[in-house]
Amino acid sequence: MADKVKLGIIGYGHIGSQHGRAIRDGKCPQVNLTAVCDIDPARLELAKKTNGEDIQTFTDASELIHSGACEAVIIAVPHYLHPSMAIEAMETGLHVIVEKPAGVYTKQVEEMNAVAAKHPELVYCMDFNQRTNPLYKKVKDLIDSGDLGEMTRVIWIVTDWYRSQSYYDQGGWRATWDGEGGGVLLNQNPHNLDLWQWMCGIPKRVKSQVYYGKHRNIEVEDDLYALVEYENGATGCYITTVGDAPGTNRLEIDGTNGKIVVENNELTFYRLRIPEPEFNATYKGGLGKPEVWECKIPIKGTYTSHPGIINNFCDCILKGAKPIAPGAEGIRGLQISNAIHLSSWLNGEWIDIPVNGDLFLEKLQEHCKEPVTK
Repeated sequence: MADKVKLGIIGYGHIGSQHGRAIRDGKCPQVNLTAVCDIDPARLELAKKTNGEDIQTFTDASELIHSGACEAVIIAVPHYLHPSMAIEAMETGLHVIVEKPAGVYTKQVEEMNAVAAKHPELVYCMDFNQRTNPLYKKVKDLIDSGDLGEMTRVIWIVTDWYRSQSYYDQGGWRATWDGEGGGVLLNQNPHNLDLWQWMCGIPKRVKSQVYYGKHRNIEVEDDLYALVEYENGATGCYITTVGDAPGTNRLEIDGTNGKIVVENNELTFYRLRIPEPEFNATYKGGLGKPEVWECKIPIKGTYTSHPGIINNFCDCILKGAKPIAPGAEGIRGLQISNAIHLSSWLNGEWIDIPVNGDLFLEKLQEHCKEPVTK
């Protein structure tokens, strides 16, 4: 049995070269980086200079995919291209990791998932590296185990994604409808949206208020808040922007047994001595509330980030391990993202999940033709 996976990286920009550096640094010992593709010759020159002259380089993704140089690929190109390249790779017999987001709109990701389902022999993963963070793994455990009780409310304020105008003035495909397909939701927030649904489940419907080019001279969203409802009656609020400094990252999840708060890399469980429904049904003293115990939850383990996902990917290929972030789950956070956009385009209407993929694509294409400007 082989002890290494021959890997190709398609797209050697910021994140692709970061993967290359992690492999060089020995953080992914089961990887043999054999090929790199990028449309920029300078990036290919960098790949050879840093990874050795033996590495094969390509300017066309299809050539790399069909070259036989690798058995697996990481797709690290602009968002719109993720599904089409992943489909071509899987149909050629290659294992695939897709960078976030899975795509720009659900219809293209549904097609990618359908092709993957036809090839169960291949490993198909998303690079949702935040799932390796023991902090969020513990939150998920507290919910899944029933310690929190039934979820009643979730509020996540994610306003520490600060980006200056200088960041956007670098140009390129980012922060445009036809190049990136969105702004803070598609660029900065896919990890948060994935964690949100991973821990709390997917809401049944969403409504939003989205601001386009409010803080920065860009055509896509840079500030928003969204309200959600879950099947069990729980409600939620999600707030994000690139314009706040220093910003906040605070997650609160209420349940019938208390409240979880995640902030500053700490997890606190405000545990009710008596579950709220039981207290409410039995308490006869007029004004009162359940006794609360403030519990600092210990976090054990190491956040392994991108190398953790790549190493798990290799374990899946070589040892039949279970994926941390199965590729088919990439559509879940995108459902929320698409619903937030669609609600704003339809004057704040409630949008059911799963979203109407045809309607979303129609509205997205309208924005690509007629960019929103300040």
